[in-house]
Amino acid sequence: MTLRDSLDLIRMVRPESGTAALEYEIAAERASSISAAERKVITTLAALAQAHGDREPALADARQAVWEYFVHRELIGFRRHTDVIQDLNIPREVLAGLGASPARSR
Repeated sequence: MTLRDSLDLIRMVRPESGTAALEYEIAAERASSISAAERKVITTLAALAQAHGDREPALADARQAVWEYFVHRELIGFRRHTDVIQDLNIPREVLAGLGASPARSR
């Protein structure tokens, strides 16, 4: 039995359940992925705070993580970032360079 067969069976019993189950899974995946992106921002900001000497690699990593997080938030529908900038204490030096640093291959 495929996923499509399962959804068809669910729809026959309760039509609204088929899409509700799928919508629930999508919402759960969105929450999980935005949480992972936020953890990455927190990790890279902590590394930046600990960086001494040549901070450029840590700064580039933080900028990339924050940019990815902002894009992710916008795709989900969150357009304002001022609250998370304050909550996560994102430094101005990170915000000032968003989109300006070259993409790094991983």
